[in-house]
Amino acid sequence: MPRVYDLCARIQNGFRSRLQTIAIPETKMNLAICNVLYREGFLSSVTRGNHIGPDAEYTPTTNENIATRRLWLSLKYKDNQPTLSKLSVISKPSKKVTFTVNEMKSIASGRRAKFIKPLQPGEIAVVNTNRGVLELQEAIKKNVGGEVLCRAS
Repeated sequence: MPRVYDLCARIQNGFRSRLQTIAIPETKMNLAICNVLYREGFLSSVTRGNHIGPDAEYTPTTNENIATRRLWLSLKYKDNQPTLSKLSVISKPSKKVTFTVNEMKSIASGRRAKFIKPLQPGEIAVVNTNRGVLELQEAIKKNVGGEVLCRAS
């Protein structure tokens, strides 16, 4: 099963290679994280497809085709520079990092929480909560804590 660090590495390598589109394995977690990155303006589009290319029309994922299903991400550039310069993993399988709402507020306001540095302007954090995968500010507004997956700038 693909992990968050695999997703971060694939996206960051795609931007460093100046690729237009990249394919990543289609999982619910990958789709949720990519939707957060899309809503925050780091990606141009997120499309479902197979290992050959994006689908022209909707194809449901079944047990027969699950091995070939991919998410196709269109990477976004501005003035020939990538919109996403760094995508780093915070919570790893060996060390899960969970934050309460107060700890998330301190990171968002520029103070350190646990061993995590505060967010800089233009930087986001992706959080897995019991209400789904959210951006840090959305999680604070909904007053829910959770596992901090990664940060993007």
